[in-house]
Amino acid sequence: MPTRLQLLKDRHAGERCVIVANGPSLNKMDLSFLPDETSIAMNKIFLGFESLGFYPNYYVAVNRKVIEQSVDQINAINCVKFISNFNGQSYLTESGLTYFVNTANPPARFCTDLSQGMHEGWTVTHAALQIAYYLGFVEVIIIGMDHRFEFHGRPNEAQKMIGSDPNHFHPDYFADGQLWDNPDLEHSEESYRAARKAYEADGRRIIDATVNGACEIFEKADYRQIFGV
Repeated sequence: MPTRLQLLKDRHAGERCVIVANGPSLNKMDLSFLPDETSIAMNKIFLGFESLGFYPNYYVAVNRKVIEQSVDQINAINCVKFISNFNGQSYLTESGLTYFVNTANPPARFCTDLSQGMHEGWTVTHAALQIAYYLGFVEVIIIGMDHRFEFHGRPNEAQKMIGSDPNHFHPDYFADGQLWDNPDLEHSEESYRAARKAYEADGRRIIDATVNGACEIFEKADYRQIFGV
């Protein structure tokens, strides 16, 4: 008997999706195309449901601080949600829409079978790429993955946000006084390379259509040409 998570495998086989990351470049885009696309969003995207004008089909969160700060909002999201069991089970409950995925002991840097685990990859975008693969999407367009941050201290070090958040699409993404984890761009890029390798080995594509994005791992394209806006 397949598990609930196994029943989701390849439900979008052969289709295209958009992964919506949370960089400030989202505010520079015409996102009118998004309601017509299947989308995977993440973390505190709920802060932009009205201003960005879309609602995701899928949602993912793996960071403990984000989950702890957003319990009520995540519970209120009305779409299929993938949550790290390691970081989320203390705050959220599995439900008809909420799936816990094992991130404590992932079998690979890029996991093709979510029922066996998922690698957090030092960036939630990497988790979203594994979810998109498992759901069967053959073309994944990433937007909002700016891959540049203002921060001080060491990678992965917890810091307290002072003032407005300059690194995300909303100034209160990490509100003044909230804790957040410094990015680890080197390890994130290692994860992205693993994702690209897995996709291309299976004849699939990842396209980075972020406006002025700094990540150089994926194939680049202009979102306006892809979506005709």
